[in-house]
Amino acid sequence: MALRDRFPGHFFSSRGWGLLGAGAVSLLAAQIMGRRDLLALAVLLLVLPVLALAGTRVLKPRFRVYREFSPSPVETSARATVRLAVARTGAGTGHAVMEEHLPARFGESPVFRFPARAAAGGTSRYEYHLRSARRGQFLIGPVTAEFSDPFGLSFHRHAIDDGDLLTVTPAAIELPETGLAGARGHDGVTPTRARANPSDDDVMTREYRHGDPLRRVHWAATARHGSLMVRQEESVTTPEATIILDQRLSAFPHGVFGHGAHSSGGHPGGGEGDGHDLLTSDAFEWAVTAAMSIGAHLAERNYSLRFLDSAGAPAFRNSPSAPDPEAEEYTGTAGLQSIAESLAAIELSGPHHPHHHNHPHRDRTAPRPRTRPQEAPAGNRTGSSAPGGFRSGAAAGTGNAPQAFDDTLMDKLSAHRLRGPVLAVLGSLTPAEARALSPAAGFGANAFALLVTDRAQDSGEMPEVLEALRLGGWRALAVSAQSSLPDAWAAFDHADPGMSAAADVRRGVGGRP
Repeated sequence: MALRDRFPGHFFSSRGWGLLGAGAVSLLAAQIMGRRDLLALAVLLLVLPVLALAGTRVLKPRFRVYREFSPSPVETSARATVRLAVARTGAGTGHAVMEEHLPARFGESPVFRFPARAAAGGTSRYEYHLRSARRGQFLIGPVTAEFSDPFGLSFHRHAIDDGDLLTVTPAAIELPETGLAGARGHDGVTPTRARANPSDDDVMTREYRHGDPLRRVHWAATARHGSLMVRQEESVTTPEATIILDQRLSAFPHGVFGHGAHSSGGHPGGGEGDGHDLLTSDAFEWAVTAAMSIGAHLAERNYSLRFLDSAGAPAFRNSPSAPDPEAEEYTGTAGLQSIAESLAAIELSGPHHPHHHNHPHRDRTAPRPRTRPQEAPAGNRTGSSAPGGFRSGAAAGTGNAPQAFDDTLMDKLSAHRLRGPVLAVLGSLTPAEARALSPAAGFGANAFALLVTDRAQDSGEMPEVLEALRLGGWRALAVSAQSSLPDAWAAFDHADPGMSAAADVRRGVGGRP
């Protein structure tokens, strides 16, 4: 190793260290020889690098950074193009070496020189590409620049912006056509006929108007009213679907890990672990992909969607990436995009991992709340049974913490009774939890449940859990994180809600979720 490499390079350059060394030698020679001219030279050689060091830290050049992601947000495994524009806003000239700091998962950070060769109007533009195999929000940047004094004696590196968040959403998997959605017209709407009371003929008829076809004449109503009456056109309603996404840490206890989300990537002033890691597992990642895919499948068929968690609250209330955390209902392309963004940073929650409520895209400096009791421990969440299978409230010792599958969820489902299918993407359930959820099937036109479980750990209780759900009217299937989501979706067509055999698509099914 060269001698100069032993000295820290973030204070002085090789030239600066050389001047300091020469100054030290001159000072020693002046002391030995008693020469004042050598003393003056020593002072000059020692002061110049120190002044250069102070200048690079006090007189910092000012820049403005613009960063654009395309597309934004981006799906997992898809390529995102990052466009940077850097412009000098203060006085100063010269060149600088700049680096865009990235989280470690994106590989090596790009380095570029300012100004660029093709700089126009004082603004240098750069472009590079990113790809992430995992969902989340990741802090891209900041741009750091290395500056030197005019004599090249000292270097200083500092950040010239705060960085921006890149949102990576789960990619939807195309699902096969099935009969799960029920009868629909070609335009995706469901015909409904309002039958309110015995005098429906009066409700469903009106006076004849010029141009009405004679085939619509209602002769019974015509005889009753003494004037020509015709049947009104059937009304149409947009079909609705409710998706319950289980997010409890107790329901996905196996193989839990954290992966970096909106992490800084180790830029100055922040370590690799800045931000926080999403608490998740392979099974929960499968569940998130399933929720995204089912939502996209139904939205393409003009369904309006409602997303709830296991306690009946808005499913994305605790997702840092949710554009509207309190929203439950989503329609159209904009609604599907909001669902995708909300699922980007959703994570497991439970008594050992409080929910995070700060939204980094709104305020990255706000402190993250450390405690917020959400759910009772697994041993206390069953509660006591009420008539009809409903929960009677929070179990003793859990305070006012929301309970899974209790009256709150039932009330939410009851408000939209029989307006469309209910689909539940769940983790491991206890038999008591399955019995509590079982009556919810009565609130949907159809009810489907996917239980994402650990095969080795949950195989003992799974037949009892599936049996309890099917007795309530659910079409329930058990899958694992290695199961094929399209195969599981297609298996619903063959699942009889009343059968007692444990249909399990986990065996021998591999590949993508």
